[in-house]
Amino acid sequence: MHSTHLLGVATWLVGLAATTPTNDGHDAFFYKGHDLSSLKMLEDGDSKAVFVDTARNNATRRADEILADGGMNGVRLRLWVDPIPGQYDLSYVLALASRFHRAGQAIYLNYHFSDTWADPQHNNAPAAWPTTLEPLAGTLRAYVNDTLHAFDTAGIPLALVSLGNEIRHGMLWPLGQADVDIEPAAARVANFTGLATLYAAARRGFDDFVSTSSNIDHRQRPAVMLHMDNGWNATLQERWFGALTATGLVTPADWDVLGFSFYPFYGTNATFENLAKTLDWAARSFPGTPLHVVETDWPARCDGEDAPALSEPSIEIGAAGQTAWVRRVEAIVRGVVGGVGRGIWYWEPAWLNNTSLGSACQDAVLFDQDWSQYPRVTGYSRSSVDMFLDSV
Repeated sequence: MHSTHLLGVATWLVGLAATTPTNDGHDAFFYKGHDLSSLKMLEDGDSKAVFVDTARNNATRRADEILADGGMNGVRLRLWVDPIPGQYDLSYVLALASRFHRAGQAIYLNYHFSDTWADPQHNNAPAAWPTTLEPLAGTLRAYVNDTLHAFDTAGIPLALVSLGNEIRHGMLWPLGQADVDIEPAAARVANFTGLATLYAAARRGFDDFVSTSSNIDHRQRPAVMLHMDNGWNATLQERWFGALTATGLVTPADWDVLGFSFYPFYGTNATFENLAKTLDWAARSFPGTPLHVVETDWPARCDGEDAPALSEPSIEIGAAGQTAWVRRVEAIVRGVVGGVGRGIWYWEPAWLNNTSLGSACQDAVLFDQDWSQYPRVTGYSRSSVDMFLDSV
């Protein structure tokens, strides 16, 4: 059932040079994507970011055009509920999604269900939303339905929709907070009830949209993703999914795709070997479910006293290492048991004013930055912009 939902995505991908899905599933579409959520803020803000394609006559071009020439076939965009206007709100994301769709990119909508960052350290419910569980679930259901209709009305087909972002500790805190380390197991399952209630409500909102849209049918609808971090930790994933489904409120039928974050900065256990173990566990536990690594990156610079230990020290730091890291991750995804690996996504390769991207390394983007005309900034493409070109 799950792979069928992805097959319809191919009907929306105009002008892509990538392989498109077939009914037998043996030649399914493989996503090679980038998260470009901040690009419009860079282009329109005080920095007025300009990008130069160093491999193509030093031409000034849009970053997404440079990355598309480097093999990108999909763009991931995060959506916040009620942020400062212009910071990942609905109108901002619709504008970017429309632009990238017209350019032939598959669109992956990443719901944060928050007014700001949602991740394992920050996952607060929107300030204006209800503070009791059932009304909150109803608001969430309506929000998912309404926002998906906004994309539908704008003529923007979505390939993937993630209901939450890195929800290891739950979402829409405090009511949806979850702790996978609680013992005994019965207490852990009870602790997951709020999260399960809210995830189920978000999924019902998605189903409401599908049932009322006049533009899609069940073969062409977006694929629903559940997104977890620590993709290297199979033991964590097994406990977490076990607790979620043991509530009886969520089953594997409530997602179509599983996505995992995999970064080299946050523990030396984040190895290629352990990523492969997690993906193979997921493939065996949820047969036929497509799997993605939906967030990853590698540093172009990482030195000094505070530099973290990287999980794969054999990979060199720099542009060549960025390409080597991503191609190795891609090979692991493609090699998953049952052939269900379906994509890899690099996180924010063009975010020039946030080059550390949450790590203690100074720089993990794919463009070298020139701030000599501050506040204006120019990004010069590194060789790693072509990391998806002629890859696995």
